[in-house]
Amino acid sequence: MWKKAMAIGLGSLLLAIGINVFLVPHRLLDGGMIGIGLIAKYLWNIKAGMTIICLSVPLYVIAWFYYRTFFYNSLHGLLVSSFMIDVCSIFRGIIVFPPTISSIIGGIFVGTGIGMMLREETSTGGTDLLAQFIGKMTGWNVGIIIFIIDMLVITVGSVIVPVASFMNSFIVVCVVGIVTTMLTRTKR
Repeated sequence: MWKKAMAIGLGSLLLAIGINVFLVPHRLLDGGMIGIGLIAKYLWNIKAGMTIICLSVPLYVIAWFYYRTFFYNSLHGLLVSSFMIDVCSIFRGIIVFPPTISSIIGGIFVGTGIGMMLREETSTGGTDLLAQFIGKMTGWNVGIIIFIIDMLVITVGSVIVPVASFMNSFIVVCVVGIVTTMLTRTKR
């Protein structure tokens, strides 16, 4: 129980720092619900974390009926990580690296946060939860499934960001996918 709580807390903090310190200042995207939350933030200047919660509701309804364990294990991760994303927005602009460096470091932070939670069978919800459903049904690595979903989201988001931001967002998704895969593959 404590191990899961620590993974949610620290993982959410790393995720929030990665998004707010490294991605948002350069209008970079991530994939999944986080990417959709960032797209909503860039388009309408609304809170990314709250958007993630709202858009995750249908997946949690499915989890409630078909994957109750995932529902309970991921609900805390969704709420804490979304809250942290919005609260840690105060860190935006404190440190500014060039966009490519930010995409790599931000991807490491986000991937580590997600990977830590997935190792403890919890997640940030959203498409991570969807990836867990698919992984359980197919036996595929959850990190690879997340990578595929992430690529779809940044491809859609490429309509609202400049080409340079799209290319750096591609780097973010690749780094997040690699780090998440490494952390979930080495689970004890």
